Amino acid sequence: MVEPSDSKLRRRFLSAMSRAASTVNVVTTAGSAGRAGVTVSSMAPVSADSRNPTLLVCVHELSPAANNILENKVFCVNVLRDDQSYIADSFAGRFKDTVSDKFECAEWIEEKSGSPRLLNPLVAFDCIVSGVSIVGTHHVIIGEVNGIYISGTGSPLIYARRAYGTATRIDSVESISSGIALEGRDLRIGCFHTFGPFVLPGILERLGTRQSGQVKLVEGDHRRVVESLRSGETDLGLLYDFDLDEGVEVEPLAELDPYVLLAEDSKLAEFSVLKLEQLAPRAMVLLDAPPSSEYFRSLFLNAGLEPSVAYTSGSLEMVRGMVARGLGYSLLTTRPAANLAYDGNRLTTRPLFDRVRPSRVVLARRKGAEDTGIVAAFAELCREFFDDGAAQPRNFRNETQEN
Repeated sequence: MVEPSDSKLRRRFLSAMSRAASTVNVVTTAGSAGRAGVTVSSMAPVSADSRNPTLLVCVHELSPAANNILENKVFCVNVLRDDQSYIADSFAGRFKDTVSDKFECAEWIEEKSGSPRLLNPLVAFDCIVSGVSIVGTHHVIIGEVNGIYISGTGSPLIYARRAYGTATRIDSVESISSGIALEGRDLRIGCFHTFGPFVLPGILERLGTRQSGQVKLVEGDHRRVVESLRSGETDLGLLYDFDLDEGVEVEPLAELDPYVLLAEDSKLAEFSVLKLEQLAPRAMVLLDAPPSSEYFRSLFLNAGLEPSVAYTSGSLEMVRGMVARGLGYSLLTTRPAANLAYDGNRLTTRPLFDRVRPSRVVLARRKGAEDTGIVAAFAELCREFFDDGAAQPRNFRNETQEN
């Protein structure tokens, strides 16, 4: 590897380029040298006006796929959709300990060149190698396009700030002056989907007239919200403080103790408090929304117990509905104000006797990011919302005290 004369410049270059968004592509090849594939973000058109259209891809010299592409002299560029990040991860080697063949992650079709094409990418370009240059540590491979696949639907998977994201349509402004006036007024918030509907409406109500732009909400699981922060899709995220890397800074907002959710007529409701050892042998309905699922399992494991999980669901309301039907109990930290499931069956709660680690809600942002304008106002309202106890519904608070 050739070291740049200025290592500081190299670091700044990598940091700067991480902010330049690009599509995520899987480059595949097949032929006498064998089948291979690799995830790349460096793909660009060269010319549409040569004998055949041309494009380029950059593949690291140490990638095993590089030699296969050069020897086979053919390749296919599969531009991924925003719901295909697992394919990118597979060809980036992130599942190598569990998957022996990267191609097992999807279905493939053989292109005219012999290169494998995903059954359903966003678009794909079947290419013949027409030129190769070595620049630093990478092969810059020029491909002559002989076949193109275009999907009728979907959005591209984007990579920026070392995280996946997706393209969002932005309407044009009427003039330069109106664009300048709107700059910085939009609020982009990510929130963990289980407690988002409970906390965000109240915070946004308090924001009121201070918000003159649009509010964009990204609701999803832990990974989705963290990736939106890293990529710059959102400015702030409301999350549980689990599995957050060094690229994300957090500010604690509240600690939520887990409680036991029961059907109102459950025999366990006869107890004023419940112990983990009482719950372990009984059917559990597990909220399977990482990292919540790992957290609830860990409460038992840390006590030397194993829960008897009968049902799992990533939906909070599905869990509540199954519990209300008597299919088992659940452990939760989010406390909706209503004691009814969607179908009208009644629920009740009991505190947990065991002293366990609480679940901590945090306000997250990219490392080094500064809250300004409407973002700073929203952050302050988050602090007030949790400080005021607004995150604890009155009926559940009273019920817990009575029991």
